[in-house]
Amino acid sequence: MNNNISEIIKNRRSVFTNQFSGEKVPEEIIEEMLENANWAPTHMHTEPWRFQVFENQSADRLMDELARIYKLRTPVESFSQAKMDKYQLRKNQISHAIVIILHKSLRPDLPEIEEVAATAAAVQNLWLTLASYPGYGGYWSTGHLVYTDEFRQFLKLHENQLCMGIFYIGKIKTDTPHTPGKRDDWNNKVTWIL
Repeated sequence: MNNNISEIIKNRRSVFTNQFSGEKVPEEIIEEMLENANWAPTHMHTEPWRFQVFENQSADRLMDELARIYKLRTPVESFSQAKMDKYQLRKNQISHAIVIILHKSLRPDLPEIEEVAATAAAVQNLWLTLASYPGYGGYWSTGHLVYTDEFRQFLKLHENQLCMGIFYIGKIKTDTPHTPGKRDDWNNKVTWIL
């Protein structure tokens, strides 16, 4: 594992499922990702993040369910067979899919945005841990399907839970180029108050 945090942050990239080889990511890496996610900052110690890890046949069922919801929810004039086919292709591309769930606190004095921020921080910890291992990648996928009632039912979410997307993980194909990141100068986004 590379311990230079600045380098890891600057080199982290979204790696999409069509850039995955289909090879398995070692369980030790997945477990380390989840352990580090658990150390995200959390206001009032609510630890609102929850994760459902799908692999092998369960990952196939997840892709089938997303395809089913896509077909059910997409108007005929907007339907894309190519998009539908992507769900089937993902079965042979991904190693794991981690569904990200916000488990909202029932405390009336805790704004929901703080729970969202804590869960997003946990996902960043997942991502940075994975980025510290050369040859492996992932990305955080959202989109309207993960917010549907059908997907909520599939995940068996409680009333105080919200799906915040899916984090796809895989071994990167050897011919995938590493694209350099682009950011505007941080000085343009900071105001020093003296």
